[in-house]
Amino acid sequence: MKLLFLACLSPPTGNRTTAQRISGYIQSIGHVCILRDIAEFKSSSQVSDLITEEKFEAVLMIHLYKGGRLLLDSSVPYGVIFGGTDINEDIKDEKKREVMGAVLQKSRFLVAFTDQMKKIAELHWPFASSKIHVQPQGVVTKPCAKFSWGEFLQNSGVHCKNIDPYIFLLVCGLRQVKDPLFLVDAFSAWHKKEPRVHLIIIGPEVEAAFTQQVEAKVKSAFGVYLVSEKPQEELHAAMRDSFAVVNSSISEGMSSTILEAMDLNVPVLARNIPGNRAIVKHKNTGLLFFDPPEFVELSKRLISDTYFKESIVAKAKEYVEKHHSWNTERETYWKLTANLL
Repeated sequence: MKLLFLACLSPPTGNRTTAQRISGYIQSIGHVCILRDIAEFKSSSQVSDLITEEKFEAVLMIHLYKGGRLLLDSSVPYGVIFGGTDINEDIKDEKKREVMGAVLQKSRFLVAFTDQMKKIAELHWPFASSKIHVQPQGVVTKPCAKFSWGEFLQNSGVHCKNIDPYIFLLVCGLRQVKDPLFLVDAFSAWHKKEPRVHLIIIGPEVEAAFTQQVEAKVKSAFGVYLVSEKPQEELHAAMRDSFAVVNSSISEGMSSTILEAMDLNVPVLARNIPGNRAIVKHKNTGLLFFDPPEFVELSKRLISDTYFKESIVAKAKEYVEKHHSWNTERETYWKLTANLL
């Protein structure tokens, strides 16, 4: 089968990582799977023309609205993977919700990363309940063997002067929904009192105007640094060598970064939102914070209580191995792809 896979591929985001992983599963059983960026297309007719010209037999896509609206004119079978912002944010817009409902009607199957995402979808579109499969994200980490932690810190602007730093790494595309500035003021004030703590925000520019805001804010802060995106293997190595990985998003489907940090034996501090609560159990597999002061207090405990940190890391690793196996994810998509034949 020749399959078209539509997803947000640029800049490098969680959706691209997910799409590449699932595409690999599909190709491993002999299908042809072509990844294309949703941003390339302005209308559903362009996608229809591509399907006809390239003789695609089916389509898989990530994001019920961004991808789905491009398939309204499609005559081939398709499946949808919820992205996160479609169910958490776009669903609040009546016009977008109407489009998503039409996409759901025609889809062969849908995939939700969590039970909560499925429940939200069922609440708005009860008719689609039997089509929705819950499959958590699989985890695959491959840290770069040649990665130099010291060089990474130096290039990031972190100068330690004979003291071991505590590096908190916030990995995200620079867009408002990821809220990378949420902790900056509190972290800057903490750094003034404790110079060993540093926050590195690392990720691609997604929203140009917002990126300028982030750059200006970070420039005036203390102990906070902004670094452009890195190849995935280098990013995994940087995560592995950090003290902790941070997530401050306003909304998440299922954060690949959180799962990767757990797999790499790095503690996670995540904003207390539904998407994060689905995979982080507070003070068990990670730490959840509502506001910046709580983040600082939890971080201080992580620094002062080694046993507490090691316990969280061990339980998180056990959790991802049990619930986020890439083998299980692969088998799910093999079965679902068969439904498109």
